[in-house]
Amino acid sequence: MKYGEFIKHVQSVGQLNSREEAERATRATLEVIRERIVGDEAKDLASQLPQELGEYLRGREGENGQHFELQEFIKRVSQKEGVEPTAAIAHIRSVFAVLRNAVTPGEFEDFQANFTKDYAELFPTSPTSEVPA
Repeated sequence: MKYGEFIKHVQSVGQLNSREEAERATRATLEVIRERIVGDEAKDLASQLPQELGEYLRGREGENGQHFELQEFIKRVSQKEGVEPTAAIAHIRSVFAVLRNAVTPGEFEDFQANFTKDYAELFPTSPTSEVPA
């Protein structure tokens, strides 16, 4: 999936008003993912995304992820994006939904395994029909 497609799908799935809003949501979410998951897993995820998006995940190779709960994840995305936490939740969900369709099923499972059960509400339960694989 190309960068423009990814952003367009985030905008569509998240019902965001502009491409810029979708780009901010995507960047904030990916940067917090980088903080949360094991650095090598972030690198693996980045390798399956457009380079522009992958850059938000790189830089922590060989490091462990920080352990923080769901509410802290939402708070960090909210702050980076400059939106209320309720909006951040919707944006995170849309980025996760597009990620699920942008990477291989095995890679998405590896990515999801980095999160505790309390994060389940952010993950799509099935591939999004609006987002072509």
